[in-house]
Amino acid sequence: MMEREKRAVLMVDSSASMLFFLGMILTRLGYVVSTTKTAEEALRMMDQDTPTLVISELTLPKMNGINLLRRVKEAPRLKMIPVIILTAETDPGLKDTCLRAGCEAYLSKPVEPDVLYRSIQAATESAPRHYIRLAASLTVSVGDGSVLGGAVRTEYATAISEGGLYVRTLYPQPRDTLTPLTLFVGGREINAKAVVLYSFSVGEGPFKEPGMGMKFTSISEEDRRAIREFIKQQLTSDLSLSDVSAADD
Repeated sequence: MMEREKRAVLMVDSSASMLFFLGMILTRLGYVVSTTKTAEEALRMMDQDTPTLVISELTLPKMNGINLLRRVKEAPRLKMIPVIILTAETDPGLKDTCLRAGCEAYLSKPVEPDVLYRSIQAATESAPRHYIRLAASLTVSVGDGSVLGGAVRTEYATAISEGGLYVRTLYPQPRDTLTPLTLFVGGREINAKAVVLYSFSVGEGPFKEPGMGMKFTSISEEDRRAIREFIKQQLTSDLSLSDVSAADD
């Protein structure tokens, strides 16, 4: 799983706890996050440094999120910046207003990390990822004795998603090789099959270390859910929106 250029996200929300909570999650996902509580400050920040994406609440002091969205889309220098609305507002008419004004996605709070991630990917990437990719260090057995010269090798997955994983290994297999895997995620043993999408020998790849990116071709829905829950737990570890809500009082 190749590293991509880090994207700069500007978050606008009057809630300090929401900015902290979602800002930490996006930082753990590899985004560079800036935050502000007002639309006016957001516009000033964009004059100084153009973000890749804006995520804004609708309810803001003074200028609201709809007017911020319109200001961004009316400015020649800013109009190409995608804007995602993430709001606690429940008026169904607001969604239509925001979509007509040019927002990329309209999401309701609370939002699941994978839903937010897919929306960001769709708004910012030419080839968006559908699943969250999480840096990890997980034990994985590669093979079942019928490949790799009859060996079963114990390796480490350094990144995982619901769709696959990256295995750092001195014995990367050729592209299109189909291989059984056994890995342990959150104390659960997961058995799957995966195909090699790309592989690197020593001195190749973004980290100059050998390894291979693999896509699951056979995995139970129960195991896929276990990976999804593991990723969510890792992203929200030590974070609780209720614990920090006092910051808004």
